Amino acid sequence: MTDRAVSFDRSLDRARMGRARHARLVDAMAAQELDVLVLLGQGNVNYATGARMPDADQAQALHGRAVAAVTADGAPPIVWTSAPERVPPHLGTDVRPSLDLEWDDGAAQLCDALPPGRLAVDDLTVPLWRALADRDPQDASVALGAAKICKTADELECIRRAQAINEAAIAAIEPAVTSGVTGAGLTGHFVRQILELGASGSTVDPVWQVMASSIAGGPYSATGDLVFPTVTTEAPFHAGDVVFVDTGIHYEGYQSDYGHTWVVGGDVDARHREHCQRWLDTVDAVLEVAKPGATGRDLTRAAGEVYGRRPWLSHLYLAHGTGTESAEMPFVGTDLGDEFDASIVLAPGMVLVLEPVIWEDGRGGFRSEQIIAVTDDGFESLSHLRYEAYGVDR
Repeated sequence: MTDRAVSFDRSLDRARMGRARHARLVDAMAAQELDVLVLLGQGNVNYATGARMPDADQAQALHGRAVAAVTADGAPPIVWTSAPERVPPHLGTDVRPSLDLEWDDGAAQLCDALPPGRLAVDDLTVPLWRALADRDPQDASVALGAAKICKTADELECIRRAQAINEAAIAAIEPAVTSGVTGAGLTGHFVRQILELGASGSTVDPVWQVMASSIAGGPYSATGDLVFPTVTTEAPFHAGDVVFVDTGIHYEGYQSDYGHTWVVGGDVDARHREHCQRWLDTVDAVLEVAKPGATGRDLTRAAGEVYGRRPWLSHLYLAHGTGTESAEMPFVGTDLGDEFDASIVLAPGMVLVLEPVIWEDGRGGFRSEQIIAVTDDGFESLSHLRYEAYGVDR
């Protein structure tokens, strides 16, 4: 058993959270003139109904996944699931046996059960796509995004707790990061830690990626970009390796996101400290402008002014939201460009995971992740990373 414990001093009312989410979703449907919302994405099903599938059986999670239908009249939602015991009672949800939507008969059963009206979906199997063709299904992401983008106090508490567990698990295993240890071995220790500390599960295969000092020295990339992340392997670490770390777990269906950079053996030199400090300076510049009314473009401009150019990976972002999905709206610094970033206006309850990357080809780099929640007059940090190894006391 772990010798660490995580205590929480703020209240969490799961039933209140579920009712508030359902109300927000109904309001968003009305704004989009939708009558029915059909949800196949498990994070979205969880958001709408609280239902969650067990994480352990991936085949069942994919092919026997929970499906939800929400109506704009505010009536209790319907959930089709093979795990009825994992549907909370707070909405009076109509729980029905699971449907296999990979087959025509399962898709037909779902369609027959749906009320009439304008319908939107978040995902489609081919049989369901055929079965719903005459109803011209709309994209549910607009209504979902509007409902989910600002979190309630209970949702923020779930994220806060998930991050606390993630960081406690990392703190327990970080001393084991020495020459000869493998990433796969760390994953085993990490998953055991998070479960003993009260996490609901692990969202992604933890990443412990050894980074070459140059793009050419790393994995091949057809685009010529820095490659991150890659699959964890049994290759042992060596003293002096620079390791980009990325882990994600969830608590009550809400995600955390941990990122940091480790030097195996702890021999941090001036180059490593320089990269870390540049990362901190970049994040601090973003935090200076992070408040209600600021736009995503304000954030990208602040980061670029400090770093001198775009300080994040081309296939990732300067920042992304998190909630029932590990990455959800708002997205800041995407390939949609400055105009899209300018359309993102920060508001209380928004959660941002800041993840710039400092990289000097031939000298390596540094990445980390900081989670913030926008408040009425600024922000609250939901992550508490440590940088003492780099000579920085935060």
